[in-house]
Amino acid sequence: MRCPFCSFDDTKVIDSRLVAEGGQVRRRRECLSCSERFTTYESAELLMPKVIKTDGSREPFDEEKLRSGIRKALEKRPVSVEAIETQISELKRRLQATGEREVHSRDVGELVMEALRALDHVAFVRFASVYRSFQDLEEFRAEIDRLSAEPREIVANKIQSDKS
Repeated sequence: MRCPFCSFDDTKVIDSRLVAEGGQVRRRRECLSCSERFTTYESAELLMPKVIKTDGSREPFDEEKLRSGIRKALEKRPVSVEAIETQISELKRRLQATGEREVHSRDVGELVMEALRALDHVAFVRFASVYRSFQDLEEFRAEIDRLSAEPREIVANKIQSDKS
């Protein structure tokens, strides 16, 4: 590891710890030349599957597109950035865990809807209305009725059990 202070190309590891629920390793390092200390984070680089669009075309998974869609649905809603980022990380983990090289966009959309249902019901309905192309108020009403009939704790527990 190259020192960010003097660019010397040799450092020693002083301390290593697991962080991010075991998904990363935090290392404290010291430069063998200038003795400055700094922290690095190490995580496994896993490839995300390609996304098969509804028209049959394929494109690389785009985390920013995912984040943008979720943020639009959650705009002006009382949900913390940390909760959003946690859900995005969980969505990526679930997509990687499939082991598939390609995943249909509708499957990604369903995972996003599950995450939004657990985060905020209004955001869920916003996203679902675009994703499922609601045509009239009756479709909105039907989705809201389904959501109202389902206790929020059950949805949160389902997402927690999917993490296991």
